[in-house]
Amino acid sequence: MQAFIKLHIHSKTILQNLLKYTIMDFTAPISTLMSRKLVTVTPGDRIADIKEIFDHHSIHHIPVVKYKTLVGIISKSDFLLFLQDENNPSYSKVTEQCRQYNYKVEDIMTTGIATLESTDRMNVALQLFSENLFHAIPVVDEDELVGMLTTFDIIKALLEEDNSRIMANRISTVST
Repeated sequence: MQAFIKLHIHSKTILQNLLKYTIMDFTAPISTLMSRKLVTVTPGDRIADIKEIFDHHSIHHIPVVKYKTLVGIISKSDFLLFLQDENNPSYSKVTEQCRQYNYKVEDIMTTGIATLESTDRMNVALQLFSENLFHAIPVVDEDELVGMLTTFDIIKALLEEDNSRIMANRISTVST
């Protein structure tokens, strides 16, 4: 009986801890969700470097930095459109290879992009995402790139929250 009571108390503690994370706090700073380990390129890098990054990393946006200062971004869709050359319907691998080795990142990067600070709240980021057609927002503090918030980061957090809620419900059902 004592073992059951200890297990019940322990389960209740776990349940309470899980329930703390069941409602996404839209007033929390985006630093709680943003990705911090970024793959970046410089404006002078070749387009072939971009292809290499997209081929070997599971990312869809690459920040372009000069030292640590954000100067642009390249999305995977913009990169693929660039390689296809919409002006040449007879697109070929030769065209793609020529473009990869004859153009630089600065030739295709998007500039003048929206940014956030790591202390901005999640609701600010959600508003930006809802009003625009992009899926990644670089996070810049004092002119230095410190992270990136993507719609994937938000979806992942919501899924983790849902998994916590499911686990809490299971523990609640078992402990009653």
